[in-house]
Formats: sequence, structure tokens, C-alpha cells
Amino acid sequence: MLPFSTDILIAGQWRRGAGEPVDTVDPATGRVLATVHCASVAEVDEAAKAAAAAVADPAWRDLLPHERARVLHRIAELTEQAADELSAVQTADTGKTLAETKALALSAAGTFRYMAAALETAEETITPSRGAYVTMSVHEPLGVVGAINPWNSPVASDAQKIAPALAAGNAVLLKPAAWTPLVSLALGRLITRALTEAGLPTALLSVLPGSGRVVGDAVVRHPLVRRIGFTGGTETGRTIAAAAAQKLTPASLELGGKSPTIVRADADLEQALAGVMFGVFSSSGQSCIAGSRLFVERPVHDEFVGELVARVRKLRVGPGTEPGTQVGPLVHHKHRDAVAAHVDAARAEGARVLCGGHAPEDERYADGAYYLPTVLAGLPNTSRTCQEEIFGPVLAVLPYDDEDDLVRQANDSVYGLACGIWTRDARAAWRIARRVEAGTVWINTYKQFSASTPFSGWKDSGLGTEKGRDAIRAYQRQKSLYWGTSDAPLPWAN
Repeated sequence: MLPFSTDILIAGQWRRGAGEPVDTVDPATGRVLATVHCASVAEVDEAAKAAAAAVADPAWRDLLPHERARVLHRIAELTEQAADELSAVQTADTGKTLAETKALALSAAGTFRYMAAALETAEETITPSRGAYVTMSVHEPLGVVGAINPWNSPVASDAQKIAPALAAGNAVLLKPAAWTPLVSLALGRLITRALTEAGLPTALLSVLPGSGRVVGDAVVRHPLVRRIGFTGGTETGRTIAAAAAQKLTPASLELGGKSPTIVRADADLEQALAGVMFGVFSSSGQSCIAGSRLFVERPVHDEFVGELVARVRKLRVGPGTEPGTQVGPLVHHKHRDAVAAHVDAARAEGARVLCGGHAPEDERYADGAYYLPTVLAGLPNTSRTCQEEIFGPVLAVLPYDDEDDLVRQANDSVYGLACGIWTRDARAAWRIARRVEAGTVWINTYKQFSASTPFSGWKDSGLGTEKGRDAIRAYQRQKSLYWGTSDAPLPWAN
């Protein structure tokens, strides 16, 4: 296993941060894994200035696209080689199952590899001329960019921002969540190794753990930071967008969700049962795209929900390190308590708890941040429980009568991140997918991703797009060049 780093990466140097100390805790046991001293505001400033110098260094600035791509390929290779170690660190830090964290580590490697390929094949544009000149459009790095990520899927989220930013020629200040900095620091060591091997300035990446109100705010407001990529809560996203707007800094925001999952009466119900459970209870529900509102067509509602509840009761809850665990602990005891408070509020609204609704009572779960997979019924879509993101293993079930009723309820939300549709009718799937207000729609599957496919949120679920070929361009600025082709002087020449 990679060692738990208690040093942080500041301007290419590994050292103890001057900010507040934070204990990172194994959510399965409550045991302190490490104490990380976070970055200070002064160290953010130091990292930003060193990053700006690194971007201007000819060793990095003058790299040809295929040479920069080679560095990204090396990062992908190192990440893939260390996938088991990265998985173990992330499971210890977040409580996720080893199967999930291994997949996330390999996903991160794939993201670096894809962005390397996209970089090598990216083309500039010769635009149509409208006079005695040749016109073209080119793209250049922004400079220093800030990446602020949440605690639920750190290594994959880190790669989704770092890979396109480096491919575009920038330097990155990465602020991981204070609760889960360890795997981001481990990834930082791999990236630093690749930069060192290539003879490039290591100040191209700093990993600066700390709170959003101190370190995150310092990153967003720093005058040298030319772009912000943020994944996290909607209210924090609003604050970041407002601060970025004050300095005319572009920001991409991947925010919260309350995603609908739809089961039509004609669906393959066996397939839908497995998909619904995976969509909301994998990652212990700690996913912005979790299918946390389930709409079931009324003719099959009672049958489907009855079988769903029976299967949810059988889901295996336990430490992420145990083979066969399907639902691990929540990331932190404070978060577990917040999820429990949401379920208590649902009861107060009149919800029927069909299963779960409390922490496991077995003594072996006593020290962990566990909460049983929970299914709620009896609430209208307008209830707080069906409107607010809970970010835990909690599913609200609602019946629907026809397609118009379904679309109205599905879209009656401030969020618009994702949607799942289970049906055998391709025409119905197409109609519903086009009418639902969401950035991603899965049909007869759920929570599947590709680095090549853009990901975005609508409404309060976000602003801007990640992934896909255009992800690199999002970290660049565009410049137009005009080449005169006529020997004749301009009209005002003397």
C-alpha cells in the first residue's frame, strides 16, 4: 500500500502544511488514519506563483502536443500500475468497497490516457476568409487553474480536472476535500514522478488540502488563478460562481442532484430491480447522480416495490475491505448523522419507512458510520424529502399514471443532473429522454460513464461540461490570427 502521506504538495515540494491539522478517519472503524496539516492561505499564494512560473517555463510552455501527451500517458501508466494501492488508500479514507475504488483508480488512468489521445489529435481551425487575408483560430493555455473536488469519488474526480488542464498546457492547484485528502495526495506523488522523469517543473501541480472556507476560498480568489473547476454542493457552487464572477474568471460547476429513475410497466423488471438498487445504493448513495427518486408506473408499482424492498433488505452492509460488501459505511459520522436527520424529517412529513431507516444494530457496526439502505413511500414529489438532496442510501418511491404525469413530476425539481429509464419500448424511451430535463439520461442501465462522453448538469445541478474532446478546450483561451495576403496598402496608408 502507498504510505499515508501527511505531507502536502506545495509548489513542487512535499512538506508539512502550515494550516490547521485535520484527522482523516476510517469510516468503517472510526480509527484515525493520519493527521494531515492543511495548506495555509500563504501557501496557496506560494503555490499559485510557482505554478505561474512553471507554465511560463520553456520546458513546459514549448512542449509540442505529442510530447505533452507522452507525459499524460506516463501518468496513466503509473496510475494503472498503482491501482491496487490507490484503491486501498481510497477505501480506507472513504469507506467505499475495494471493487468500487479499484474501478475509480482505473477510471482515472483511463481519463489521462483519453486526454492524451484527444490532445494529440486536436486540430486548430482555418476559418473561411472574407477578404485578402487568411484567418485561423488557435488555442492557448489559461495559465493557473484551480480544481476543487468533493470527498465521494476523489481520484476519478481529480483526474477529470487535472488531465484536461495539463493537456491544455496549464498548471493546477488541486484542493481535495478535508475529510478525504489521502488518495489525492497519493495521486499527486504519481504525477510528480511523471513530471520529474520528463524533466518538467513539478510546480505544475500542487495538492492543497483544507477547508473550503479557507483554502478553497483562497484558490478561487487568487488573482493568478484563471479558471475554476468545482464539484460539490449547489450552495457552495453559487458562492464560488459569485467570487469567480468578481474577477471575470470562468468556472465549471458540477453540483447536486435528485435524479429520477423511471420504471415503465413494459420494462424487464428483473433488470430494472438490479439497476434501481445499483443506481441509488452503490457508493452508499453518496453520489450526485444517485437515482434517489423512483417513479414506477402504477400497474406494476405494488409488485415492483414489494420485490425491491425484499431485495434491499438482503443487501450486504459492511466494511469496504470485506469481499461481498455491497453497501459500505458513509464517509464520516457527521455525514451519517445528517442522513439520519433527513430520514427523521421524512417520517415527520408522513413517510412510510418500508425498510432501513436507522443504523445497523449489530455490535460489529457500532464504531462505523453505517446506515441501512432505506426505502421510503407515501410522500408526494413536492415534499422536502423528494426535493432535497440527501446524499445517502435513501430512496423515495412514487407511482405515476401516464407519460405526461411522469415528465411533470420528474422535471419538478431544481436539479437536472441525471435520469434512468427502464423500458422495452424504444420510442417511449426516446420521447421521455428528450423531455426530461437532465444532462445525462441512461436507458436500461445506470451510472455508466465514458471519458469520451460529455457530462453536464442542468438547472441547479451545474454549469459547464466535463469530459469529452472539448474538455481540453475548456481549459484554454481562443485567439484569432489574420494573415494578410495582398501587397496593396490598407485604405488609409499615406
